[in-house]
Amino acid sequence: MKTFLCCASAFILPLLSSAPSRAAEKPNILFIIADDLGYGDLGCYGQKKIRTPNIDHLAHEGMRFTNHYAGNNVCAPSRCVLMTGKHPGHAYIRDNRQAKGFPEGQEPVPPATLQLPLLLKKQGYTLGGFGKWGLGPVGSTGDPLKQGFDRWFGFNCQGVAHNYYPTHLWDNDKEIKLNNPKFSAHQKLPADADPNDPASYAAYSGKDYAPDLIGEQALQFVRANKDRPFFLYFPTTVPHLALQVPEDSLKEYAGKFPDEPYTGNRGYLPQRQPRAAYAALITRMDRDIGRLLTLIQDLGLDERTIVVFTSDNGPLFDRYGGTDTDFFDSAAGLRGRKGSFYEGGFREPCLVRWKGHITAGSTSDRVTGFEDWLPTLIELIGAMKITPADLDGISFAPTLLGKKQEPRPFLYRESSGSGGQQCVRVGDWKALRRNLNPNPNAKDQQPYAIELYNLANDRAETSDVAAQNPEIVARLRSILEKQHTKSALFPLRAMDN
Repeated sequence: MKTFLCCASAFILPLLSSAPSRAAEKPNILFIIADDLGYGDLGCYGQKKIRTPNIDHLAHEGMRFTNHYAGNNVCAPSRCVLMTGKHPGHAYIRDNRQAKGFPEGQEPVPPATLQLPLLLKKQGYTLGGFGKWGLGPVGSTGDPLKQGFDRWFGFNCQGVAHNYYPTHLWDNDKEIKLNNPKFSAHQKLPADADPNDPASYAAYSGKDYAPDLIGEQALQFVRANKDRPFFLYFPTTVPHLALQVPEDSLKEYAGKFPDEPYTGNRGYLPQRQPRAAYAALITRMDRDIGRLLTLIQDLGLDERTIVVFTSDNGPLFDRYGGTDTDFFDSAAGLRGRKGSFYEGGFREPCLVRWKGHITAGSTSDRVTGFEDWLPTLIELIGAMKITPADLDGISFAPTLLGKKQEPRPFLYRESSGSGGQQCVRVGDWKALRRNLNPNPNAKDQQPYAIELYNLANDRAETSDVAAQNPEIVARLRSILEKQHTKSALFPLRAMDN
């Protein structure tokens, strides 16, 4: 591991030598995104079984949002919405899709697509990304180094990120070999293995735990850029499958819950204590976030740093890959899971702290989404004049700063995945329709049937009231029709044909 750390240091040291005196005119931004974390997985959102003291302290020191929505219901398109300021009906990436012609990585965004990093770069920010990318392979037009980032360390490909002990990570455009054995992230426990014997699981780990390496590089980035405005994008892979976590963290929860070994029969790697591992993943992530926050404080950057924590989509379903999100109430009673546009699939925790600017311990029920971050951050750094005119996002900087703000007119989502889906929220009304990519062999699918829910009195979406509210359905259907633009890569066939 010493070799790649030296390479990383060689990149960072020139930044130090040319650093200006403290550039206090613009705040730093630390933007943290968890991976498949549910609305109810944090203590500050009601979690009782998993400890998240550092993230909970963010809520104590900042603003907690109760109606914040990820950009989509799966990874790559959600991140595309964040980075472009455009909702999924206009964004380029609308579902997970592997890139063609590259050994690893997802469908690349075209040049100059990710306006959030590109605009921050023009404003004099140094940009570092540490974690999981998913918007284009190394060397493609979607390479983070071609979309505004000065530094990248971690996973480029979401598929490789299914293994916390990978054989390699990416340090900018260099592949860094790790001291881990090569194995598939989707292996089952051998039939003759004892599922209760810890030795049966030894083959599915290694020496270099990716989140630890990534976290250390993020800390180095902060130290190296403490005297210049920086944007630290920290899209951790936690708690996405597989359920792999070092023993020191697993021991914190071992025996705390009734647990049965997971043998790998429903995808991803086996885990002897799956519930304990899920909780341990989140608590270890919380520890890593705490280290970042402590460093920012120690360097005297607390009041000059905007800190955001959220998640890219909802938790998993049906104990897939060994997860048991029902046991932890990860969706906090909301219907749906990852891949769905019911609330549990994309309503996410969101915490924002900026000491001296955002009221500590405050809460907002404003409807906000990932597309809103681009105009919000640009406004918070005092550069509203450069905000692109073609965004779907609406700045909620006034809300963060304690000012009154008009409600969001609507929030729209679509995905070509999971059968093709659309939804729109207007106030407390939520319209949803599925099967927009209908299976030609299915006889009972109704692609244009709209479900309607009133989230004010039915947050779990248990009662479809479309039949009783035809005028509201018609109004929301019009938005669904107008906000979708045709995409050759990610079609909604029932609408595009």
